[in-house]
Amino acid sequence: MSLWNPGLGDGTYHNPVLNADWSDPDVIRVGEDFYLTTSTFARVPGLPILHSRDLVNWTIVAHALPELDGLTKPEPGCRVWAPSLRYHDGKFWIFWGDPDRGIHVITATHARGPWSVPRVLKPGSGLIDPCPFWDEDGSAYLIHGWAKSRTGFNNRLTLHRMSPDGREVLDEGTVIIDGDQLPGYSTLEGPKLYKRDGYYWVFAPAGGVADGWQSVFRAKDITGPYEDRIVLKQGRTNINGPHQGAWVDAPDGSHWFLHFQDRGPFGRVVHLQPMRWAEDSWPVIGEDGEPVSGGRIPVAGRRAAVPPSGDTFLSGKLGPQWHWPVNPKPTWYRIGGGALVLACLPGPDDLRERGQLVAQRLPGPPFVTRTRLTLDAAPGSRAGLVILGHDYAWLGIELTADGPVLVCRTAEAAGPERDLVPPVPLQRPKAELTVEVDAFGRCVFATGGVFDAVPGHWVGAVLGLFAAGEAGWAGFHGFAIDCS
Repeated sequence: MSLWNPGLGDGTYHNPVLNADWSDPDVIRVGEDFYLTTSTFARVPGLPILHSRDLVNWTIVAHALPELDGLTKPEPGCRVWAPSLRYHDGKFWIFWGDPDRGIHVITATHARGPWSVPRVLKPGSGLIDPCPFWDEDGSAYLIHGWAKSRTGFNNRLTLHRMSPDGREVLDEGTVIIDGDQLPGYSTLEGPKLYKRDGYYWVFAPAGGVADGWQSVFRAKDITGPYEDRIVLKQGRTNINGPHQGAWVDAPDGSHWFLHFQDRGPFGRVVHLQPMRWAEDSWPVIGEDGEPVSGGRIPVAGRRAAVPPSGDTFLSGKLGPQWHWPVNPKPTWYRIGGGALVLACLPGPDDLRERGQLVAQRLPGPPFVTRTRLTLDAAPGSRAGLVILGHDYAWLGIELTADGPVLVCRTAEAAGPERDLVPPVPLQRPKAELTVEVDAFGRCVFATGGVFDAVPGHWVGAVLGLFAAGEAGWAGFHGFAIDCS
């Protein structure tokens, strides 16, 4: 068994090029290097920086947000929404909307960092999906969408004049595209602003994450009026909701579009589409506006690469594939001898509310996960492997008054835990934990417990490890993920 590889070894690729929850991708090219970042919501670290030389093979090279200010309790679905990544004036820039705090910006001289401390460019509630734009005359602008959950409205895009240094917006903003005035439009959001051949172009998705489409708007003046065209939709394919991404060119002058597809418990996986400009100057994405399953790799001859998954715990530090639901403390864990050792700490019994839980994205293809657990802790402690979304299920060890038991439990949304199968007594507090997940998100644990994974709030389900109790440690010896 092997990890998912988008490259087929013959100069072609198949979608998705990122087969896990890499939500709301934005991508740029700087010289021969491509860089990509995504939404991370309330995960720490946030804003991963992925690097590629061909738009198909990607590696994680940094995180632009090592922590989130004041995040001490999980805030599902909040914080870092739909970032825009740009390179301007010798610097990398990332703008993102926090729906409860406003539009933030950070910069770096190098994509790998260090990145500046986040600064609020425009405070306020419901401000999301920002994208900056610097025009040829030196003027600067900021476009953004709106979160209905915070404001009571959405489906419109607002443009501000912005100081060229990105430090302040210079006006109250003007709605330049109102989806309520366009037949059939709903949830217009995620704008990306460009300029080409004398037109200002706004690439923006609409219709919602599962069933939406990609539209493009153009105007001779940045404030409009804009004309629109749907340039990518599911059509006759099995790729639902193809939208929300980025247009980028390759060194050979070819054009490409990356977007996501919502796959429920597996989150928003990333597809790569060819793009060309038609004689009427409108972009054509995929095959006549429908997504393709693959094609030629944009830049030939590059080495195959995928973001890491699993972990051997031999590097002495957590790999970049891991994240926490809060800012972690150094005392929560240590790594050594091929094991991740988590402190058994008090906290909520509900794992959705627990900050001391380390996780990574659910792989897109069918897979098997294995780890060996040793629990050296006080009675009442528990530790295990969890698949967590709005519902969750976990397999692990609990130390009872009668000795250690192997348990497999689940909790529906907002509900208490219950046993999936009866607990099994153990001679020692050691066990191999295994779960097999199929293409539909059905999870079969080593005990025979069966659980259907579901997404979380704006994210796919995650694979996590946790330890809970008043004292002691849980050692996880390796964390293998084998994909078919």
